Formats: sequence, C-alpha cells, structure tokens
Amino acid sequence: MSGTVSYHAGRVAEDSVAENYARRGFAIAQRRWRGRGGEIDLIAREGDSLVFIEVKKSRSFARAAERISRRQMERILMAASEFVAGEPRGQLTDMRFDVALVDGTGRIEILENAFAA
Repeated sequence: MSGTVSYHAGRVAEDSVAENYARRGFAIAQRRWRGRGGEIDLIAREGDSLVFIEVKKSRSFARAAERISRRQMERILMAASEFVAGEPRGQLTDMRFDVALVDGTGRIEILENAFAA
C-alpha cells in the first residue's frame, strides 16, 4: 500500500472503531493524542475509567495482531501515563488498554485489556 492509501485506510479504521465504542456507550475523549512518549489512536471514557485503544488494520485479524510490537506497547504505556497525569486521580485512574483489529472488509474485533498478559 502506498503511504497515502495506508494513511487514509488507517483513518477510516479509526473512525469505525470510534463509532463502535460510541455505540456501546463510551465517550471518545481524544483521537490521535500525542505525548512525548508516543501517540495513542483513541482514548475513550466510560464513567471515571479510561480506555486507551490501539487500532490495527490489515487484510486479516491475525495479520493486524502481528503488527503490534512490544516496543509499541511500551510507547503506548508511556503516553498513557503522561495522559493520566492530567486526570483528577492521576496514576490511580482506572484504565485499560484495548487493541481494535480491523480486517480488509472493515470488520472489527476488539481485544479488551490486551496488554494485561
């Protein structure tokens, strides 16, 4: 995929995932939030809890999942730590890290609490 096509496909995937979370009652707090540690695709709120969401698009769910590296997870964790520093409860904020996989047909599979393992 060329860079421009890949960029737009990623944006469409992020929009679809944001709509999926919104339909399930989450408020989208931020899109493509960038801190010193890195970028977080989506940040959603559910009450006082935050969900940090990494969106991965590929031809299949398996290929999308393979694109998540340990280094990338560490950058997301650093960025999330920076983000919650501005929250009322700071580092005590209830949070989880989801990965949203989007396949070539636009289907979405959410891996909740994906970084826990």
